[in-house]
Amino acid sequence: MYAALRSASGTCPTTSPAVSSKPEASDLSYTLSCDEPDILREAYHPALTKGTPFIVADLGTAELLNVSANAFLATTVPFINAMAEVVGAEVTELADAIGLDARIGRRFLGAGIGFVGGCMPKDIRAFAARAEALGRGESVSFLREVDAINLRRRDRAVHLAVDALAGNVVDKRVAVLCAAFKPHSDDIRDPPRCGRAPDRPRRRRHRHRHRHRPRALENARRQHPQLTYVEDRDDALRGAEAVIVVTEWDEYRRGLPPEHAASLVAGKVIVDGCNCLNAVEWREAGWTYHGMGRP
Repeated sequence: MYAALRSASGTCPTTSPAVSSKPEASDLSYTLSCDEPDILREAYHPALTKGTPFIVADLGTAELLNVSANAFLATTVPFINAMAEVVGAEVTELADAIGLDARIGRRFLGAGIGFVGGCMPKDIRAFAARAEALGRGESVSFLREVDAINLRRRDRAVHLAVDALAGNVVDKRVAVLCAAFKPHSDDIRDPPRCGRAPDRPRRRRHRHRHRHRPRALENARRQHPQLTYVEDRDDALRGAEAVIVVTEWDEYRRGLPPEHAASLVAGKVIVDGCNCLNAVEWREAGWTYHGMGRP
């Protein structure tokens, strides 16, 4: 998460110093600008005494950190997803092997439906647009392809479900187990949109989509009233002919035995958009399992 703070006067001249602090072993970072860095040193004294780095930079550099950090992370997710598109390899094993390289690491090499939420998509698009407005668009043109690869993963999840139903989705009931863009949140900014329709025959539009969204239910209903929402996970699964998982809630990842799910659905087809399920267990339970970049 990133936050920009201005001085009490509400102004920050380009000559004023700026401060960037990034706690060690944490996902929380700040880009801070102020006329007096010592004020921030005092305000963040508890964190600084624990070893949080305190960096003084010019305003342009500090503000660039807001988008450049997210843009850099955004490139790692589409990279592994692009690898998943190349051949029918086991992308999780590929990611494990690549992640052994200390220069790369494993943490952000999780293939799936792509990055979502209110930060990365917004930041890379804004970064690219601003660079183009300044006549430097070629410098970050790769971010457009990053965005395109990321969006294709959402379509890929839909295609897997449609293909598993032999291309015929007329009057089919599809349970989409998704919610906010990440677990344990009701934030639905740019969530995984499995309802995003790829180029398919018009008859696709007649499928019935039942979504289960813990915590984010009301927010989602206001934003996408055309869908059917249920508060109970099992109600979403009941009678479904295909299931798509697009958020790594523990209720799906750990709390949904494949045998229990099989007792509720009409068709044992599941698309694991997060690669968060145990493929072996689901297949042994009689499910047709489709992961992202997994044979």
